[in-house]
Amino acid sequence: MLRKAHSSYLKASFMMNKMIVSNLAHRPLRSAISVVAIALEVTLILLIVGFALGMLHDSRSRQAGIGADVIVLPPGSSNIVGLSDAAIPVKMADIFSKLPHVAVVSPVILKVSAAGTLQTIWGIDLKSFDALRPFNYLKGGPFQGPDDILVDDIYTNGKHVKIGDPVELFNHTFHVAGIVAHGKGARLFVPLATMQELNGSPGRASGLYVKADSPASIDAVLDEIKNVPGMSTYVVQSMTTYLSTFTPDKYPMLSTFINIVIGISVTIGFIVIFQSMYTAVMERTREIGILKSLGASKLYVVNVILRETTLLAIGGIIVGIGVSLIAGAGIRQRTTMPVDITSSWLLRAAGIAIVGALAGAIYPAFKAAQKDPINALAYE
Repeated sequence: MLRKAHSSYLKASFMMNKMIVSNLAHRPLRSAISVVAIALEVTLILLIVGFALGMLHDSRSRQAGIGADVIVLPPGSSNIVGLSDAAIPVKMADIFSKLPHVAVVSPVILKVSAAGTLQTIWGIDLKSFDALRPFNYLKGGPFQGPDDILVDDIYTNGKHVKIGDPVELFNHTFHVAGIVAHGKGARLFVPLATMQELNGSPGRASGLYVKADSPASIDAVLDEIKNVPGMSTYVVQSMTTYLSTFTPDKYPMLSTFINIVIGISVTIGFIVIFQSMYTAVMERTREIGILKSLGASKLYVVNVILRETTLLAIGGIIVGIGVSLIAGAGIRQRTTMPVDITSSWLLRAAGIAIVGALAGAIYPAFKAAQKDPINALAYE
């Protein structure tokens, strides 16, 4: 008896699925538009969120690659934003370098360029910065003059520059002296004195990177720097603590931005699915009447509509993920912009797309279920 009931259920389910596929295939243009809309929703989430998280994770990994143990920032600084002001006297590096457990102190100054693409260029004292962790030169070598620039391999791939090529920044022409492996601080480096001059801040730095004489001395270095007269208002952190702030929850505006993107994406999917399913219900009034006259329950009709929507959503998710992965790879290959599409966000985007699609289909589904079979059969 149970086997017979199970067989009947499978047969009914198969027939329902066959009918659903036939309905979608009967209206290929509308089905394709729905799939494309959901794919757009998924792509929008994955690429924009991937770009935002990619920038954050890339900044964190490049900060970790510097090789410092302690970072000193100007008063009132927080995270990456704090590095934008050149407010630290470089002479403080000489003071810190004389502390008992300090091995290296390297001043840096940052300046942002919006020419072409947004770039952060670092002015560095090459000798001390290299002492934190040596550059890995892929081609060329260190600065030979004040107008030389070092670029990393990602910038080289995106901009197609080579040794000796000019690079225009801040109405100043630099020439590529060396190409270094990515992952250490920035993508572009110029001499500290040159950047100070361009920034109009001689003798100043945006931050100081400090290396302890041993990993066991990091806490001692923190105490020594904080006890230097005048340091009470400065931000002095271990790199471990500093890097722990590179998370979305530490950046309220980033979380808000991601939520706005998700909201816009869900709205797109909701409106398109609502319009598609509502129109489909109106066009299939007689079909629904026939189903109900044959004994189909309200739940059965709702199930049919929601299954159609789920099938459209799955198709859109597959297309959207494929487009996002291809686009992300293309962006990383042709530009310096990082796009971090993680497996967790693949799952989130899929879940968001399905929920948004089903939400858009609920009203049309229940409206279909409420149709009177007599009136539906008489519908022209």
